[in-house]
Amino acid sequence: MQNFSKATGISVVVANMVGTGVFTSLGFQLLGIHSPFVLMMLWLVGGLTALCGALTYAELGANLPRSGGEYNFLSSLYHPCTGFISGWISATVGFAAPVALAAMTFGAYLSAVFPELSRTLAAVSLVTILTLAHCLSRKASSSVQQIFTALKLILIILFCAVILIWGTSPQSLNFAPQVGDEKLLFSGAFAVALIYVNYAYTGWNAATYVTGEMNNPQRSLPIILFIGTATVMALYLMLNFTFLSAAPISSLEGKLEIGVIVADAALGNNAGKVMGAVLAVLLISTVSAMTIAGPRVLQVIGEDFKVFAKFAQCNKQGIPATAVVFQGGLAVFFILSATFESVLIFSSFVLGINTLFAVLGVFVLRYKRLNRPGAYKTFAYPLAPLIYLSVTVWTLAYVLISRPQEGLLGLGIIALGAVTYILSDRANKTRNQ
Repeated sequence: MQNFSKATGISVVVANMVGTGVFTSLGFQLLGIHSPFVLMMLWLVGGLTALCGALTYAELGANLPRSGGEYNFLSSLYHPCTGFISGWISATVGFAAPVALAAMTFGAYLSAVFPELSRTLAAVSLVTILTLAHCLSRKASSSVQQIFTALKLILIILFCAVILIWGTSPQSLNFAPQVGDEKLLFSGAFAVALIYVNYAYTGWNAATYVTGEMNNPQRSLPIILFIGTATVMALYLMLNFTFLSAAPISSLEGKLEIGVIVADAALGNNAGKVMGAVLAVLLISTVSAMTIAGPRVLQVIGEDFKVFAKFAQCNKQGIPATAVVFQGGLAVFFILSATFESVLIFSSFVLGINTLFAVLGVFVLRYKRLNRPGAYKTFAYPLAPLIYLSVTVWTLAYVLISRPQEGLLGLGIIALGAVTYILSDRANKTRNQ
């Protein structure tokens, strides 16, 4: 049976991260922050935070090498209930919601190129096609992922090069620190803007969901997480420098379609349609990567809880096809029933809590002495996990303050997961009697 290679693992990380966030969030950040230096610091702080999380996850994955990501980590380190809640979050929100957001954005950009095409139909069709493709075999799955991720990287670099070399620059910006910037860096506006940045970086942990299907995960996982996350941080800094240099800030404030506006401003009106087509292609890779990673969480839940045993069933190729189809169906439900911004804030909050407890788990891992001989240990421990934990707690607090409806809904999903665990655990015990 063919396992996933390092190249596929890096592709999964990069493709999960580079999606809707970086092409839609700058407009929201500009509503509260106009300093180019502070805006670039947002993406640097977000990237370094994600890198600290990735370095910590590398130790967790190397010492607890089973697919499932946070579900596996929290079950092993805390209690099966915490693991189940984490898996519940990943299964219901963690992947299906971002898949829906990416597919909805795909439909929006594609409809800008082909106005007669229904956005909703395009989004649903993309999810359906990729769901079927990833049910076929790991070889087909890996090939689709590597091709579209490579295409994504090439197109982003090409976009930045075209804008900076041939585009017209409508403004001259100073990216050096200015008087008052130090106050902005520790302000509520910075924390709220960081919520959108953290969403854009969500996905750095994606490779841990397929750890059990990798070649030598103890050695390959740290390399995959580090290279994937560092690559995306560099891309994000380059993209936002390009956005701010190429279009007037006033035209970007509060807007979602940042890429199209920048292309129009720098290259002319027809460039917007070209950019719409480019972004549509980029988002295929994002939806594809999440369709690979997410169902593996459902699979391991099905292996541990008989109530969900069907999700653990694999086809002849060893793929959890039932779980893949279930996630695809849930994503289609979100596409047909949810709004973009509310799903983004809500899913960011819930996923933030999920990763918070996982990163905290590295201290539990060492306290319980669960480290395997020769396995990777977190670089700059304990500083790296402490940086991640501090920034995450700060942003989660501001979500509850500034967007209490989404925050409370997220806490409700977590509580529902706890109730579901209690009921499924009782069902397991009853069947075993």
